[in-house]
Amino acid sequence: MGKVGENFDSNQRSGGLNLLAPNEAPHTPELSLDPTDWAGLRSLGHRMLDDTLDHLEGVRSRPVWQPLPAEVAGRFNERLPQTGAGLEAAYAAFERDVRPYPSGNIHPRFWGWVIGTGTPSGMLADLLASGLNPNTGGFRQAPVLVEQQALAWCAEMLGFALDTSGLFVSGASMANLLALTVARDAHFRKLGVNVREDGVMDGALHPVYTSAETHSCNQRAVELLGLGNRQLRRVMVDSEYRLNVTALRSRLKEDLERGERPLALIGTAGTVNTGAIDPLDALADVAEEFGLWFHVDGAFGALAYLSKELRARLSGMQRADSLSFDLHKWMSLPYGVGCVLVRDARAHRQAFALTPDYLRHAERGIAAETWWASEYGPELSRGFLALKVWMELMTHGVQTYAAVIDRNVRQAQYLAQLVTQHPALELCAPVPLNIVCFRYAPDGLEAGQTDHLNEELLMRLQESGEAVLSSTQLNGQYVLRCAIVNHRSTDADFEHLVRQVEVIGETMLAELQHPHL
Repeated sequence: MGKVGENFDSNQRSGGLNLLAPNEAPHTPELSLDPTDWAGLRSLGHRMLDDTLDHLEGVRSRPVWQPLPAEVAGRFNERLPQTGAGLEAAYAAFERDVRPYPSGNIHPRFWGWVIGTGTPSGMLADLLASGLNPNTGGFRQAPVLVEQQALAWCAEMLGFALDTSGLFVSGASMANLLALTVARDAHFRKLGVNVREDGVMDGALHPVYTSAETHSCNQRAVELLGLGNRQLRRVMVDSEYRLNVTALRSRLKEDLERGERPLALIGTAGTVNTGAIDPLDALADVAEEFGLWFHVDGAFGALAYLSKELRARLSGMQRADSLSFDLHKWMSLPYGVGCVLVRDARAHRQAFALTPDYLRHAERGIAAETWWASEYGPELSRGFLALKVWMELMTHGVQTYAAVIDRNVRQAQYLAQLVTQHPALELCAPVPLNIVCFRYAPDGLEAGQTDHLNEELLMRLQESGEAVLSSTQLNGQYVLRCAIVNHRSTDADFEHLVRQVEVIGETMLAELQHPHL
């Protein structure tokens, strides 16, 4: 008989109750979540896959987006199932209530926000990842090696050293948070403070500097890090919506004179409003001069580096201490996967590593792996995000992605040309990359009327199912925003967009001029 601990007997194992009679073998009823009919599951699985591929192949024949009927929405209020109806019934509910009513980002005429399109091959990679179902937080397993190789590929394709530290996360919002966590810890370490142990306790201000056009996720990051929104210093931009370096230097000097201790500088490679790229080389110089951690938020714009035609616009990005970018935007991987790269692997690990006894590494066996992803971010439980990155890069190659990005940028220029040639349309910002901001602005309208007209035009355009754009505010004006990260779009789609804006605009203008007709 095996030994029982001195203070732990068999009764204690069952809460003090001896549930088994002497010599009685334990017995539990057979129960599994596997199917009883594997052939039936295989048949249904094939149908699911065929239906999905048919849906993707025929995407152009459907509206980009359609409103959710009240009857369908009401079914999402049903109570928790107590007994299962089976996978066939669950799939029927999906086909009826879910598949017909997505946001529409897989459609060739979806250009709202900056949301990637996805690919059939990426979908299949996700299927394989789910079938294998590894926890990639650590362990000696091939999925961990896949992540390491895919991270090295990402570093190489963006001009960083192959041994750059990194991690795959859900998206650039999380990547920015992780990068700024490393920046915060490294900053306080230089001041002799262990912020992980003691927190931010010195009472001084430790500001983070960025463009007035920065993405809102950076505000959330400084809030979550305990710095607070007041310490996110938004510096004015120039006429092309790039961070003004002269204004940045002035603000830094003022803050230093007040006794503040600047922490980090965030440059943006592709602003969310207009696609502007900050002068990254100049920002790297400032960061070096003032001893700041230099982070580049490259959510979608960083991937323009893949293009030989566009690479020079990102000069200085490779000097960053950290870089965040999404792979589900301009590389069209299925949602969601982003990446953070950190030049200093030691600083990266110091910001997150925590190894209790139950996660101790071993020299042999399954825990023998020396690189644990869980020591480079906050998550111990991690899905196999890296597989779709790894497989899609092998499937398509970097040159194909570069060609897609070049094409989208040329399409943005083409749309800008269509807008400037149209007498009733107005181009509202420069088009340095892939975002076109414009509005319907016929002669004879006051500014408030033009804003209202475009707000309603956007709603009608989306509800028509012909195209999806989003909106923003530039210089106090409401503008339509076309963000192009869609590998399915053709030039004809942008011609169709302009025609639809024209038709809807003319209809609304007639309603405004003749309200009683």
